[in-house]
Amino acid sequence: MAHYGYFNGTVAPVDQLTIGLTDLGLLRGYGLFDYFLTYNGRPFQWDWYWERFQNSASRMHLPLPLGKDETYAILLNLIEQSVGTDMAIRFVMTGGYSADSISIERPNLLILTEAIHPVPPMQYEKGIKVILDEYVREMAEVKSTDYKRVILMAEAIRAAGASDLLYQKGGEISELSRSNFFLVKGNRLITPNRHILHGITRRTVMQLAQGDYKVEERPVLLSELYDANEAFTTSSTKKVLPITQIGELVIGDGHVGPVSRSLLYQFNELIKDW
Repeated sequence: MAHYGYFNGTVAPVDQLTIGLTDLGLLRGYGLFDYFLTYNGRPFQWDWYWERFQNSASRMHLPLPLGKDETYAILLNLIEQSVGTDMAIRFVMTGGYSADSISIERPNLLILTEAIHPVPPMQYEKGIKVILDEYVREMAEVKSTDYKRVILMAEAIRAAGASDLLYQKGGEISELSRSNFFLVKGNRLITPNRHILHGITRRTVMQLAQGDYKVEERPVLLSELYDANEAFTTSSTKKVLPITQIGELVIGDGHVGPVSRSLLYQFNELIKDW
């Protein structure tokens, strides 16, 4: 599949776009990104993703070089030029080129189209295992490009036969390394509200759940895992992915529960006609 991208006014195949060596993203790791999918050739929840991207840029003191409508027009052009009905879109904005390797002068903006890497269907049927990690992301509300923690922990994840990390600090759960976390207790859907990235899929799922469940956004403690009926995680690629084991603790009866299945079904129905 041929994918096209945008870089500071230039549109070209992704493999032809280049960025200079003095960029602060490379020299200092100073950058942010966002990531979302298209369904039926249209960006999913565009208004919400743009709002979050704006917020991340503001908190990192990076002025946006493009407005919302201008960016959307570029997106549609990239989607049209790229091969395939649906794809992933990745925004990357860095501190830009810096003469003294520290001062922000003019940010660099990349918009890339990519292939979607879906979750293996078996994981939706069996659920996944995650392991606990005592860690909280710095500036968690910003989708920064700093993912070194999960990369450093990759060997530990594999050794445990797990799929991801569940971050906690002082007994309080925050999020997974690349997705949000939910517990199910009876008719209550509980999700952490501190030290997290406010996910768009998370927001969508909470909206879908409102008619059938009591949705609680609040601090969530590790001790609450012991009497949870279900757990699941949400993200662009994971949608609603059941978690059946956390460390050595089996969640509920160890099987994918009805709430996770129902919310995944509702999400899939939503995107079918997006």
